[in-house]
Amino acid sequence: MLPQPVSVALRVETGVALRKPLILIVCGERTMKLWIAISLGLMFARVLMTYQQEEALTPSSLMAALAAAPAGGEAEKLAERIRAAFGKENLLKGAPPRIEDQAVAWAIEAPGAAGAPKAVFEDGTFSRTLARVGNTPVFATVTTFDYDTVMRVFYEIDGKRLGPVNLELYAPHPDTFEKPGVPKGKVSQMPKWESKIFAGTTREWWIYVPAQYRTENPACVMVFQDGRGYVEFVPTVFDNLIARGEMPVTAGIFVQPGVFADGKPNRSFEYDTLSDQYARFILEEILPEAEKTVKLRHDAESRAIAGISSGGICAFTAAWERPNEFSKVLSWVGSFTNIASGKTLREGGHNYPALIRKTPKKPIRVFLQDGANDLDNQHGNWPLANQEMAKALQFAGYDYKFVFGRGFHSNRHGRALLPDSLRWLWRDWRRDRITG
Repeated sequence: MLPQPVSVALRVETGVALRKPLILIVCGERTMKLWIAISLGLMFARVLMTYQQEEALTPSSLMAALAAAPAGGEAEKLAERIRAAFGKENLLKGAPPRIEDQAVAWAIEAPGAAGAPKAVFEDGTFSRTLARVGNTPVFATVTTFDYDTVMRVFYEIDGKRLGPVNLELYAPHPDTFEKPGVPKGKVSQMPKWESKIFAGTTREWWIYVPAQYRTENPACVMVFQDGRGYVEFVPTVFDNLIARGEMPVTAGIFVQPGVFADGKPNRSFEYDTLSDQYARFILEEILPEAEKTVKLRHDAESRAIAGISSGGICAFTAAWERPNEFSKVLSWVGSFTNIASGKTLREGGHNYPALIRKTPKKPIRVFLQDGANDLDNQHGNWPLANQEMAKALQFAGYDYKFVFGRGFHSNRHGRALLPDSLRWLWRDWRRDRITG
């Protein structure tokens, strides 16, 4: 006996064509289940499409959305997307710009503003009025600038200034993009690591293995501190340089700083302390575990280490303490300042220039990057500290390179320099008979 027909009302929001209630006369339990499954699938697709649209807000897509002059509900939706993209709290204070090549998006939420806010350069050479998004208190605009634009920017609202926020715009290096025909290495996220040397901490980490790696030829290795900030873009640069023979077949190890069970970070202790503890952690814990995935060379000439800010001084400290294990250092906006001041208030990285001058030269090569607008606070002055490091390395006869620009405490300039800095660090790898 067939089941009785059942009348079912389903509202299917596809976002494409069906925006009215869909009335189905369903005969049979199987048919009813089929239609329910279809409707749920369509609703899921709608949710997924909306999520993707919200995630995809970029300066170019914001420019197009503003050009459409949205009103009513569409303006409210755009305002919410802007809040999600820039951050609600940031938006009320004047959000840092979002950058896409030479396009720069500005946004602020200004309830009660009498006039439209402006984005203005500190030196007065640029001013742009932001457009209100419908009747919402959110204002936004998109502008374009020449490469090598570095400036502090303020938001002006009814004669008052908020900020500043920093703008840094550099030409992307061609080797930061994927290229046709270039073999792609594999990135694997490893299980969280529980350290014994930094007892009580766990951390995330990743391994990149080049496509050219063969088990019979152990790979060189480069370790990156604050690994999550590097793992998204370094592998592509490695792919391109390795394919052209401009650096050896090199595995990338990307390591996050440790975190305790209660969520307390251990980053500053691990990175800023002047000791061999972090070097031992890498050499005794991380690299042996990595070798379960990829065989690595063990000579110092085949090992490099890198980091930004406190990760930069950490990289230098590892090589300084173990020059027989690490021969190459890459530091971006390195914190060679007195962060790890200790009980004496003078135990930090500001000591390195004096140590370099008074200690017999060590067999390490160092690439430093910093900018004139880097930090100046109670720990020290970053531009001055990096200049002192460069002068000390020069005095002591080190193989070093220092690129000093106008940038802030960010990775933007370092990223633009990355392919060339890697070429410089590994420039004589063939002479050193590092093969892969």
